Amino acid sequence: MYRIAIEKLYKWKESKRRKPLIIEGARQVGKTWLMKEFGSKAYVNTVYINFDSNSRMAELFSSDLDIDRIILGLEVFIGHKIEPNNTLLIFDEVQEVPRALSSLKYFYENAPQYHIVCAGSLLGIALHGGTSFPVGKVDFLKLYPLSFKEFLKATGNERFADLLDTRDYGMITSFKQTYVDALKHYYFVGGMPEAVQSFAESKDFHEVRDIQKRILAAYEQDFSKHAPYEIVPKIRMIWNSIPSQLAKENKKFIYGLVREGGRAKEYETAIMWLTDCGLVHKVSRVNAAGIPLKAYEDLRAFKLFVVDVGLLGCMTGLRQQTLLDGNDLFTEFKGALTEQYVCQQLKTIEDLSVYYYTNDRGSCEMDFVIDTGEQIIPVEVKAEVNLKAKSLRIYKEKFEPKVSVRTSMANYKKEDWLVNLPLYAVEEVNG
Repeated sequence: MYRIAIEKLYKWKESKRRKPLIIEGARQVGKTWLMKEFGSKAYVNTVYINFDSNSRMAELFSSDLDIDRIILGLEVFIGHKIEPNNTLLIFDEVQEVPRALSSLKYFYENAPQYHIVCAGSLLGIALHGGTSFPVGKVDFLKLYPLSFKEFLKATGNERFADLLDTRDYGMITSFKQTYVDALKHYYFVGGMPEAVQSFAESKDFHEVRDIQKRILAAYEQDFSKHAPYEIVPKIRMIWNSIPSQLAKENKKFIYGLVREGGRAKEYETAIMWLTDCGLVHKVSRVNAAGIPLKAYEDLRAFKLFVVDVGLLGCMTGLRQQTLLDGNDLFTEFKGALTEQYVCQQLKTIEDLSVYYYTNDRGSCEMDFVIDTGEQIIPVEVKAEVNLKAKSLRIYKEKFEPKVSVRTSMANYKKEDWLVNLPLYAVEEVNG
């Protein structure tokens, strides 16, 4: 299975300013696999240490954080010498031993010759009390579920993924049905690596659904295991309300749908917890379109999306039969799957900030507004081929963006002010 993130790891290895690297991401998005795959391809040796329920490692890091002593202890543990430049040290579930996380500062300052990659669910890293976090002494890499292009590669359609990279939309359109069929599969399967691998091997949708149910059950268990006791019920209520929130015509998050009379201050910590551990994407509203968009963020209004479109479909009980019903899948429960899909693809694009826009009168809503660092691009999501663009026109008249994007099931088309980008090519939005 190919992950684009491995290219970033190669760049990290060659960087003269390399720091210990922490890979962030929700559970089961493939962090462990990625680290081991990178180690096997880029290094002579890989040392893999899992800190979960590892009393020896807890003891090793419990006293002083002298790097020579730690390396000696690791060598005793694994049974051979660690050659700094030829060895990748992998610290997995590093949040389980907070002192190991703190040690990264000393590796960076006193022993930068060691190549260290860490992962640990943000369930632990974000909220672990008493951890001395090595601010400024580590690099970060976010890992998400497989994007649609990665899904194409994983399911034997590498050539079609590569064709999207060329942006030759004349040729791309001639293979439209292949892309549409693959996109339907992606809506159902999603990008969680275990589900994708199962689908690639067997094309068994029932098995995919069973895997997704297991992943969702594991997340539910994590709520109880890792979150502060008093917010666990609120986390569950927020998490379970997301499908109904997205099924509304206006997908702005409403606390009253979680519980009648619900207020922001009751649920803020629960939402922060879900966001920190990578299970939800919080997309805030902006009330203007200047650079940087963050300066115009309205912290009171936001949408919540889950980590993966396949998991959202599982949460809503999306039927396998829907895959066969023409393009009905794309309009299923008011196009929520399509907006989830677009959000998920935008989040995988590096250095892209994602928001949405509504004006004060409510007469104009942009599903997404993205900040590339150089320009602001409004993105309207259409689940159908209906291409009326009333909101885009209002937005254009007010803010005069250089380019406006509508993504839909229609073919690629570039007009003087508007680009129609097929949903299956939405990763090319800033191209």
